[in-house]
Amino acid sequence: MTIQEFVQNNTGLPEKGIQNVMTLLSEKATVPFIARYRKERTGNLDEVEIASIRDSANKFEEIIARKSSIIASITEQGRMDDVLMKRIETCFNPTQLEDIYLPYKQKRLTRGEKARRAGLESLAKMIMSQRGGDPEVMADRFIKGEIYDADMALSGAKDIIAEWMNENGALRDRLRQLFERKAMLSSKVVKGKDEEAVKYKDYFDFSQSLSRCPSHRFLAIYRANREGLLSMKARPEEDFALHQVERFFVKGHGACADLVQDACKDAYKRLLRPSLENEVLSNTKAKADKEAIKVFSKNLRQLLLAAPLGAKRILAIDPGFRTGCKVVCIDESGSLLTNATIFPHPPQKDMSKAKAKLGQLVESYKIDVIAVGDGTAGRETESLVKNTHFSRDIKVFSVREDGASIYSASSIARKEFPDYDVTVRGAVSIGRRLMDPLAELVKIDPKSIGVGQYQHEVNQSELKNELDDVVVSCVNTVGVDVNTASPYLLAYVSGLGSTLAENIVSYRAEHGKIKSRSELKKIKRLGDKAYEQAAGFIRIRGGNNPLDNSSVHPESYKAVEKMALQLKTSVKELIGNAELINKVDGDKLIEIDTYTFNDIISELKKPGHDPREQAKVLEFDYRLKSIDDIKAGMLINGIVTNVTNFGAFVNIGIKENGLIHKSQLADVYVEDPSQFISLDEHVQVQVLEVDVNRKRIGLKRM
Repeated sequence: MTIQEFVQNNTGLPEKGIQNVMTLLSEKATVPFIARYRKERTGNLDEVEIASIRDSANKFEEIIARKSSIIASITEQGRMDDVLMKRIETCFNPTQLEDIYLPYKQKRLTRGEKARRAGLESLAKMIMSQRGGDPEVMADRFIKGEIYDADMALSGAKDIIAEWMNENGALRDRLRQLFERKAMLSSKVVKGKDEEAVKYKDYFDFSQSLSRCPSHRFLAIYRANREGLLSMKARPEEDFALHQVERFFVKGHGACADLVQDACKDAYKRLLRPSLENEVLSNTKAKADKEAIKVFSKNLRQLLLAAPLGAKRILAIDPGFRTGCKVVCIDESGSLLTNATIFPHPPQKDMSKAKAKLGQLVESYKIDVIAVGDGTAGRETESLVKNTHFSRDIKVFSVREDGASIYSASSIARKEFPDYDVTVRGAVSIGRRLMDPLAELVKIDPKSIGVGQYQHEVNQSELKNELDDVVVSCVNTVGVDVNTASPYLLAYVSGLGSTLAENIVSYRAEHGKIKSRSELKKIKRLGDKAYEQAAGFIRIRGGNNPLDNSSVHPESYKAVEKMALQLKTSVKELIGNAELINKVDGDKLIEIDTYTFNDIISELKKPGHDPREQAKVLEFDYRLKSIDDIKAGMLINGIVTNVTNFGAFVNIGIKENGLIHKSQLADVYVEDPSQFISLDEHVQVQVLEVDVNRKRIGLKRM
């Protein structure tokens, strides 16, 4: 099987598209670049499809590497033959490949291996043949050395037979299917852990078909098991599974058949069941990981593409009680102007002084809006701000601060604000998030942003790769202003990376604003390939060429110039003029394909268009201070903070988030909540139930 055939089998995508994507990837093209600027070669495959080709190709290479390792190991043992070599070479299923290798795998000294070394393999073969005869008489011939009697010989022979059964690929495959279809997942609370495990109370004595267990439920049980709070098992019905093993090996009746039957029970309970149980749990975990990572990715994309407020003067507050509220003022570019600390809450409760300070800062620094972090004391601080009289109308936004503490203690924050402590850095981050969520959140490890589902339980390597893809996709979807972007944002631009991003910032510091995309070629180490990959995603506002502030790639500039020439106008006059643009005759532009033509036309109508919406203020119910104020039947406003497979969590203005279970999201059956509700969406909800002791609030979307 070729790599192209393998990828096609795994993705189901067109052969030509796969070949061209793999060629482009081998030429160091990035996923965003291929998806945006090479549609004619891929057949308009999107980023997800292109990434699936890349990942399948990587999986193929991993299988090839594993095969090489297995072949080398068996060859070194002197046990390789043509039949075995062909089996390995034609196998591209990782699980089946390991089944083939199992009999040749270097093992610790097992019971079966000890019996082999004692010379009992021939006895095991005689018993396994089940051709009649008295096993004890057969065993007498093998009493020597460490084998003192017939019982020891027969016991050793059964150990060898049990290992043969365990290494039988056909049997393992049949049982594997049984475990996948029929295994029951069960969990029980560990003795003496009832109080410690109370949050997992629903799973204290739980049982469900493993194949039907939702990913979030499996991961909850898995986490509790890992924490030592619950025990978990995943097994099919014991007698039925044993019957499958016996059907494979027991032939007729007789003493030898009885011994083989004993070996079947031992093989299943001691070797096959533990192995296949671990395997099915591992496979279920891998599937649950994929589901959880998918949820995380969707949420992260929505958060990164959340509505930016834009260039405004912002007063940002990182709320707190005992240590006070850290206040910062930042300008339109996000630069820190000043900082202060106010103490409006207990124990100091100096509210009048706090209000006076806020009023002074708003007036002195010509503040446009105020951003309040939604963490501890956030609601109380927001109420204080709204009850403060300012000389002009000031909008107040509640800003999620998940990960702000991670950023404030990071090397990035220390580099940006070496002379300020973590509280100032955290407040600045809150303000910048309101201004441009994407530009600020790229500085934080996505896992710390708080939009995941059991993110600490899933495969961390797969999670990182997927989330990195999301960040890259979002950055390049929006585009980056090369003259204002931080090196951390520039690093995610297609083809750049951290080194070139730092070089761009250094070039800006030395030469001033970059005036054209072509000027990028003057930057140290930014060669033709990097320029090709990055140029279309870079934005230059007020530069020499108006196309430099659009997603039109420089390789298509001549085509746009021909469009303008065709209409007897200039490129500058063509941009944004839909009436003129609609008159362009694409048939006369033979140097570009239909996909590129359509993309250019769309971009010329809305050059440099930001796909994100505008930020909106949400007003919480001012009467609600704590969970004690929440009553069933209430209609209240909220903002979605997390979307999972089982529903959506909503900030309703108090410390605890409420949950809209997916059954309460719509009047139709909801399989995937993300199709009905989005992160940061403003919603009106009805309170269905309140459990004060467990801090749970059940909601229904109205």
